[in-house]
Amino acid sequence: MAEGPLEASFWRKGLLVAGLDEAGRGAWAGPIVVGAVVLPPGEYPFRDSKLLSPKARERLAEKVKEVALAFALGVAEVEEVDRLGVLKATLLAAERALLSLPLAPEALVTDYLALSTPLPLLSPPKADEKSPTVAAASILAKVHRDRIMAELDRLYPGYGFARHKGYGTPEHQEALLALGPSPVHRRRFAPVAQAPLRFPEAP
Repeated sequence: MAEGPLEASFWRKGLLVAGLDEAGRGAWAGPIVVGAVVLPPGEYPFRDSKLLSPKARERLAEKVKEVALAFALGVAEVEEVDRLGVLKATLLAAERALLSLPLAPEALVTDYLALSTPLPLLSPPKADEKSPTVAAASILAKVHRDRIMAELDRLYPGYGFARHKGYGTPEHQEALLALGPSPVHRRRFAPVAQAPLRFPEAP
């Protein structure tokens, strides 16, 4: 990052910059979670959450909360993902995260998420590798969603949610075929839609 982080131009103008990133967009089960973080200008050790071990993510999530000027989370539940589709549900979760921030940002950086906003917006791909603010949001979103999936693993044992976090692993595929979809599976996703229905339909 010889030219500096993505948000450097906003920081030089004195703007409050919120970075946003999601967790769970491609999963077969569980919610989509979007983190929003406002950092003061500076250098940070935050990296894309997918490149970190669970312990490192937990440690850095606490660091994010210590140094951030503001942070918030937005969630789109499984029913909303099925009803709206993944993209619109992700945008809804992002909107909720932004509305929950205790500080109003003056510019936004996202990881390839084209928000509808009057604010200056940078949304290149792989922004979590080029922006500490987006990386911080990625860490908070991933840690929060992993905790949700661990709780869903207790509520719906047998699927392995605590291990694969709802993503499409061979273990998850086998459990789907054996148990059928749970109430927290996304029915729009083909592997879920094609699985035999053994669980009672959610009301």
